[in-house]
Amino acid sequence: MMRAKKFYLSVLVLIMTICMTGCSSVLGESATPGGANKNNQSGTKNPGASDDTTKTQGQRDNTPKVLKPSADGTVVYGDTIVSVDASNSAEGYVCVKYSGNCKKVRMLMTTPLSNTYNFLIPLDGEYAVYPFSEGSGNYHLAVYENIESDKYAEIFGQDIEVTLTDANKVFLYPNEYVDFNENTKAVAKGAELALGADDDLGVVTNVYEYVTSHITYDYDKAENVKTGYLPVVDNTLDSGTGICFDYSSLMATMLRTQGIPTRLEIGYVGDLYHAWISVYIDGVGWIENIIEFDGSNWTLMDPTLASYAKKATVKDYMSNSKTYYDIKFKY
Repeated sequence: MMRAKKFYLSVLVLIMTICMTGCSSVLGESATPGGANKNNQSGTKNPGASDDTTKTQGQRDNTPKVLKPSADGTVVYGDTIVSVDASNSAEGYVCVKYSGNCKKVRMLMTTPLSNTYNFLIPLDGEYAVYPFSEGSGNYHLAVYENIESDKYAEIFGQDIEVTLTDANKVFLYPNEYVDFNENTKAVAKGAELALGADDDLGVVTNVYEYVTSHITYDYDKAENVKTGYLPVVDNTLDSGTGICFDYSSLMATMLRTQGIPTRLEIGYVGDLYHAWISVYIDGVGWIENIIEFDGSNWTLMDPTLASYAKKATVKDYMSNSKTYYDIKFKY
């Protein structure tokens, strides 16, 4: 339904996109993520190298499974300026398109758990995909145009009742934060890394070890990246560098396209704002807050932290932190 314009004289609370200025700056903090020192980096890495050209096919099929979101037009809300296509809400996503003339547009999504996600909507007139990442229930979408400076006006609002067919499937689809298609090079790289794996845990291990050994943390980017930044996974793969957002998006792409539900999560690591991932394994459930797999146990799956922090440093930090990982948003 269309709502009358509401003018706000103060800044909209940018719940999610406040973090899009570096792990330190993209994620809203001035310190480096995970508390690592800039000098505590590993050596030079070759991002394009294949670690093992003699791998044999494992027991697990490594054929990529690339799901494609679509705006089917069967359930659509909006007007000539805002179009919200909820045709596939049961699959875990909604498509939103802005066709107006404003230079900055945001969408606030309030979830069934009363959390508010803040998205910067693209201005290309095409549908963008956003996840219903907090399960079934009522989601409220509100679209705002920027008036001036930090002032916004609400131009559209809509409640959408969502009943998911599979609560984990949302974390297999691409979206604005984990963006891929069948031509994405990271998808092919994920299939290559999964080649010798016998099960999903083997795929997670291979992908994890590759990302943490081939991608170097980019401190300059973290300090200079602008609000609204979105990862481009193939850029991260080609350059061999990135910030926490890039690491997590790349790894999530590789795992999602291997049929492994993967959440890109944003929140606090101690007192730092940060991005990381969690994965879902059949028969095990969601594996959270892990850094390595030793064959039987997992500890802290954070690809950024693992790439530049020594194991002893990580374990010491964790043991002295009352609340290490505090999830705020899931994508």
